[in-house]
Amino acid sequence: MTIAHVLSSFGMGGQERVALDLAVGQRAAGQRVMAVTLESGDEGPLGAEFRARGAEVAHLRKRPGFDASLILRLRRLFREHRVAVVHTHNPQPLIYGGPAARASGAVLVHTKHGVNADSDRRLWMKRAAGLLVDAFVAVSEPTADVARRIRECRPGRLHVIANGIDLSRFGPDDQARAAVRAELGIPGDAFVVGTVGRLGPEKAHPYFLRSVGPLLGPDFHVVIAGGGAEAERIAEVARGLPVPSSVHLLGMRRDVPRVLAAFDVFALTSVSEGLPLVIPEAMATRLPVVSTAVGGIPQVVVEDQTGLLVESGDEAGLRDAVARLAGDRALASRFARAGRERALSRYSSQRMVDDYLALYRDCMSRRGIDIAT
Repeated sequence: MTIAHVLSSFGMGGQERVALDLAVGQRAAGQRVMAVTLESGDEGPLGAEFRARGAEVAHLRKRPGFDASLILRLRRLFREHRVAVVHTHNPQPLIYGGPAARASGAVLVHTKHGVNADSDRRLWMKRAAGLLVDAFVAVSEPTADVARRIRECRPGRLHVIANGIDLSRFGPDDQARAAVRAELGIPGDAFVVGTVGRLGPEKAHPYFLRSVGPLLGPDFHVVIAGGGAEAERIAEVARGLPVPSSVHLLGMRRDVPRVLAAFDVFALTSVSEGLPLVIPEAMATRLPVVSTAVGGIPQVVVEDQTGLLVESGDEAGLRDAVARLAGDRALASRFARAGRERALSRYSSQRMVDDYLALYRDCMSRRGIDIAT
């Protein structure tokens, strides 16, 4: 069958990486896969990676405002390529890809990757498009609870499939640890707490920096890797800390496994999340995790077994959790070992690929569509 993943863009966010891993796994299972972006311009490294892994790539630019023509163009694309399953990721692709999928006769599967703030008009549009889905997937139970509360789909169409990722690239790496620290001027025996991800308001990086700021010194460093709209604000907060030289802002990095290997603790301070893939990546790298207890994170990080959880906005609580692990390396090591085992057993991309393929086939069967299509 032909599967089309519809994305707002080919940026390097969590949903795009999920779609890429699904595409890779689905290609390996013998399916034809397309990746469709609603953003024009250079497809960037992710579009090139889709192509390199055997997926076809299509650009259908969304025009400013509500673009009814985009629905027609998507329908034409799906019909021309005999797409059997349209898989949309997050609201905008659902709003446009949903009607186009139904009009083309394809099965429509949608994944809600997180909690999206919406105007009344956008929520109405999401609900209308949600009525068209054959299956509506949330990446965690808390994300599913939000979908139920705001009535994004019919209750009987709602499923939960946890995100998975190819974790084969992630693991402890002493050579990478030493090399990255040398690049950044961090002593080999210093304690490093770091985070990786898009620099957006919901990630609350300024709160992270203010929390751990009092701990900074020659033997305690902070590393933040990622790019985004909040970059300058974060840099300004870093400059105002007591020891700004112990804060390292790396910008966007393509070598995330190497960067993670240089950390002693991974921290995530988001105010809202679905199921962030970077946490299983950090756990697979054998890092203990300190995180805010939002969204699906408590399903991944087991309190006092693989890491420590704090309430969102609790600066003192976050600082105490990081300080506890810095002061008790044996505890940190125990969390790290348990976390790696949990990540590899529960959050592999193959498990996710199998779950989605089974869902596609179930939806096709219920619609009376030949699975060999």
